[in-house]
Amino acid sequence: MTETAESQLALALGRIPQGMYIITSREGGAPIGFVGSLFMQVGFEPPMVCIAVAKGRDHLVAMREHGYFGVSILDQQSSGAMGPFFKNYDPGESAFDHVSFQDAPEGCPVMGDALAWLECKITGEHATGDHIVVFGKVISAQQNRSGEPSVHLRKNGLGY
Repeated sequence: MTETAESQLALALGRIPQGMYIITSREGGAPIGFVGSLFMQVGFEPPMVCIAVAKGRDHLVAMREHGYFGVSILDQQSSGAMGPFFKNYDPGESAFDHVSFQDAPEGCPVMGDALAWLECKITGEHATGDHIVVFGKVISAQQNRSGEPSVHLRKNGLGY
């Protein structure tokens, strides 16, 4: 692919709107999470969703071991919850020390001030290049308030 074709591909892919989410699970009983945007609903009956997780992330191992993942759907009001998840912490400290969260019924931490949240039981996964797509059946959910979710566009659709 020529440099021009690759840059046009990156620009075109960057026009795909994506939401902003905090994806969570448990690792040895402790909450673990990351900011995700590669998430979508993939079925109605039963309600199914999927999240793409970069290969090699500790979060993927934790999700597999716990068997569940949580999705906190962010809006303008709750977008500040993302900041702590972009930082590196000393051992024994985590982003969850800096955000308000609660446990969903199966123990996934969900952001207390999120627009809405979902808790999902993992039903399978599929490898896709540099990510693993994890599928989950939505087993519990809550909308905390009405409003519009945060949506963003990437400058370059070939990376974060």
